[in-house]
Amino acid sequence: MKHGKKYNDSKKLIDSTKQYDTEEAVALLKQISKAKFDETVELSIRLGVDPRHADQQVRGTVVLPHGTGKKVRVLVFAKGDKAKEAEAAGADYVGEADLVQKIQSENWFDFDACVATPDMMGTIGRIARLLGPKGLMPNPKSGTVTNDLTKAINDIKAGKVEYRVDKTSIVHCPVGKASFDNEKLAENIRVLMDAIVKAKPTTAKGTYIRSLYMSSTMGPAIRMNTLKF
Repeated sequence: MKHGKKYNDSKKLIDSTKQYDTEEAVALLKQISKAKFDETVELSIRLGVDPRHADQQVRGTVVLPHGTGKKVRVLVFAKGDKAKEAEAAGADYVGEADLVQKIQSENWFDFDACVATPDMMGTIGRIARLLGPKGLMPNPKSGTVTNDLTKAINDIKAGKVEYRVDKTSIVHCPVGKASFDNEKLAENIRVLMDAIVKAKPTTAKGTYIRSLYMSSTMGPAIRMNTLKF
């Protein structure tokens, strides 16, 4: 793959033989983030698990203390008093069958997160194949199927992210923006990594965190020291 001059110049500043501590990696990332927009910072964590086995799935959610830097639009499937609760909690869109129809007929996805009350799951089932591939299908494990809509909406707006190991045993997860203060970005990273470490399956053998890389949207990856976690 060919890269531009800025990318190649940034890559020269990274010591490919070194595993950077969190503070070092954050400082370096800030130095090499040269895009004209506020780049998203993402971690890529290779885990020592076999995701083909149900008992070695790694999945969960965590609220980053300093958020993701992104304004999250939340859609809530609810009716009656629960719909009113969702509106009061700051949901961007609230509805039931009307929103299901809108998504079906208009291929409308002008939202970033989706929450539902348990009694709405039968209705939402009609669009599961549309929401699922986009990571938008409400799920009890991620706290997005709940009757406590206020907490769910507040958590998402505050910076709640979901981590999930993919079929290649890697977790990809955003941890903030390149414009964040170094300390805030480092703290977000530590909170996410703590959550992933605690989610280690009991059946996983050997080294759990095999490798850890941090990168910005347009920048090269920085290898981080896994022993710190």
